[in-house]
Amino acid sequence: MATTDRIGVVGVGRMGANIARRLKDVGYTIAAVYDARPQVAQELAAELGAEAAPTLVRVTESSDVIITVVTDDAAMRRIFATSGDSLLNGAKGKLFVNCATISPQVHVEVEKLANERGAQSLEACMASSIPQAREGTLYLMCGGTREAFDRVKSMLEKMSSSLKYIGRSGSAAQVKALVNMVMNINTAGLAEGLGLGDALGLNLDMLREVFGQTGAASRVLVTDGEDMQNRAHDCFFSAAHAAKDSGIAVALAKERGLDLPLATATKEQFDTMTAIGLGELDKSGIAELTFLSRRARERTPA
Repeated sequence: MATTDRIGVVGVGRMGANIARRLKDVGYTIAAVYDARPQVAQELAAELGAEAAPTLVRVTESSDVIITVVTDDAAMRRIFATSGDSLLNGAKGKLFVNCATISPQVHVEVEKLANERGAQSLEACMASSIPQAREGTLYLMCGGTREAFDRVKSMLEKMSSSLKYIGRSGSAAQVKALVNMVMNINTAGLAEGLGLGDALGLNLDMLREVFGQTGAASRVLVTDGEDMQNRAHDCFFSAAHAAKDSGIAVALAKERGLDLPLATATKEQFDTMTAIGLGELDKSGIAELTFLSRRARERTPA
C-alpha cells in the first residue's frame, strides 16, 4: 500500500477521528469521512482537508481503502447492507479495514459480502485507547486473508506499535473479546478491592501501592486505580462498551456450552451502570457501584 492510496474513514468518533488524524500526519490522503452524526464528520473533514461524504456510497467511490470504526453488530450490518446506501456499492478492488469490536461472526459475514463484490475485508481489532490512536501506538490484532493483511500492512504499522496477524476472519475478534473480557473482570475486581478498602477506612494511596507490589497488581491498577479513587471517569473506554464486549465473550462461551461466572457477573455490573445512566462514564466508573460513600447502585431501576 502506498501513501498515495486514498483512505476513507467511516465512524469518526473518538477513535476513528484520531486514527484519521494520525494517518494524515504520516502522509496519507484522507479522502472522505462519514459519521451517523453529519456535523461530527463535517468538523473533522474541515480539519483534515477531506470530504464529509454525504453517503456511504460516496466514501467507497472516493477511497481505495476504507477504515470502519462503528459501535456494534447492528451498525456494522447497516454500513455493509446488501441494498440501499452501502459501502458495498461499487466496492470492486477496494479494501475494508474494520476496527470495531463486534461479534466474530459479523466479521466473517462482512468478508463474504465484500468478496462477493470483488473487494477485500480485514479485521483490525484495537486493544488500546484514544491517546494510542492519536499517537499511532495501537495494539492491533488482524484477521482475514494474508493477502489482505499484506496489502495494508504498511498503513497498519503507522497506526500501531504492535501489530499481530492472528489468522482467518473472525479469529482476531475472538482474541479481542477475550482481552476485553479479562480486562473488564480485572476492572470490576479492582473496584471491589478499593471499595472494600474505603469501607474499612484504609488509606487508598497505600492500598494501591501494596496492590502494585503484590499479586493484586494488574495493568488496570495502573490505568484505572487512581481514577477510581478520585472519581475521575473521563471516558477512554466506556462502561457501555465494556458491557457490550463482555457480552460478546459470554455469548461465545454459551455457544460452546461453557459457563463463565466471573465474566457474566462483570457484564451485569456494567449493564447496571448503563441502566442507571452511567454508561458513558469510563469503565473506571464501575467504582461508583462499589464504594459505600457513593451508593450509585441505589439508583438501580426496580
